[in-house]
Order: sequence, then structure tokens, then C-alpha cells
Amino acid sequence: MTNPAPAPVPVVHAPHRPLTDYYETEQDRRAYLRKIFDDTAPDYDRIESMLAWGTGSKYRHDALVRAGLKPGMKVLDVGVGTGLVAAQACVLTGDPALVTGLDPSAGMMAAGKLPKAVAMVEGRAEALPFPDNHFDFLCMGYALRHISDLSVAFAEFERVLKPGGRLCVLEITQARGPFGRWLLKTYMRGVIPLLTRFVSSQKKTTTMWRYYWDTIEACAPPEQVVATLEAAGLAQVDRHVELGIFSEYRAVKASRA
Repeated sequence: MTNPAPAPVPVVHAPHRPLTDYYETEQDRRAYLRKIFDDTAPDYDRIESMLAWGTGSKYRHDALVRAGLKPGMKVLDVGVGTGLVAAQACVLTGDPALVTGLDPSAGMMAAGKLPKAVAMVEGRAEALPFPDNHFDFLCMGYALRHISDLSVAFAEFERVLKPGGRLCVLEITQARGPFGRWLLKTYMRGVIPLLTRFVSSQKKTTTMWRYYWDTIEACAPPEQVVATLEAAGLAQVDRHVELGIFSEYRAVKASRA
């Protein structure tokens, strides 16, 4: 008797269930996110540096290298925020004019310190305002959990990449073991929000970083994210993991025959 084939991994639409401690319905989430990121943008880089113990820039740089970003590539950074990933893309491409950042939060983009040559566009991952086959490389740093429909967004990523173009999505995912999960939750939902009370200038920063953890805890598992990338038509999809929690989802747009 042969073993039955494993059930297919489902694709993902909403990355997590509605988090009703913060907003009432899924329809309210987009407005909630734009406002809380706009309101807390002046504190974001300071808290992120504290969270990552100052190692975030090196990690982002190395992750982009692992994903295949090279000099001369035309790059789109989706969910650019204050530009922490885009800054490393500027270094690696060798020309900031090759880098475009997109984000729904005008406040986050205004708080960034990217070179003036970087094009900054207000917009959403689910409706990218760019032509087909336009970018050599598309990256997104820790914004997957804030997309309303991953299937739609990933199809847009595939559309705007050139044939052979590369994708790199960075995300924090749950640790595999119970102790690792407890440790990460204690740090990110307890310690970091507590510390923000002493170093933040905005009232909502503590809430934002609690929300940050809650989206990690509720997010769809990595195997479903991989399945959704594959369903969008992307090829060579894989997931590289650093320190058990830093996931790098990578893929390539198939070249034309």
C-alpha cells in the first residue's frame, strides 16, 4: 500500500486574522496602520536599532547579497518605511537613483534619511503603480504582516519584476521550539514596549511595538507564505533562516522561453 500524497499547502490572503485589540474589522486595518505608522515614525529608527542591538544594517546588507542584489540593478523596496532596507540597496547597487521606495505611510517616508536621488512613492503592495517588467530586484523588509492580501501583492511583485528578476522578502517568524517562542515573545512584547516608554517621543510608540509582536505571533506560517509565492508564478522559491527567527523568502521571476 502506498502512502497518500500530503495535502497541498494552502495559499494565503490576509496574513493574519483581524487583531481586534487594535481595530474592529479587517476593513479598518488599513486606516489603523497608516495612522499608527505616521504617528510613530519619528521614533522608528531609534527603537529598531535598540531591538536589533545595532546589527540591523549589517543583517539587511548581507540578506540582500544572499538574495542576489548586484551593482547596476534597478530596485523596488516595497514597504520602504524609513528606508532601512533601501539604504543598503543604495550601497549595493552603487547608485541611489536606481532605488525606488514605496509605502502607504507618508510619515514613515518623511522620517527617513535616504539620499535625495531615491524615488519615494506613496502606494500599496497590492496595487503597485509601476509598469510590467520594470525592476531587476524587489525587496520588502518586515512589512509582509501588514499587507491586506498576500496573494494579490505577490502577483504584483511578479508582474513588475523583469524576467530573471529577483525577490527578497525579510520577515521575523516564530522560533520553532517553545522556549525560543517564549523568549522572543517576552523580549518583543514585554521588554521592547517597556523600554520605549523611556526613549520614545510619541505616545503611541509603545502600542505600535506591541502590535508589531502580535502580528508576528498571528502571522501565517512560513510554508503557507512559500506556497503563496509559488502560486503567484514565481520560481526558485526558498526560505533562508538566520538565528531561527529571521526569515528571508527568496524567488526569481521565470525568464521568457
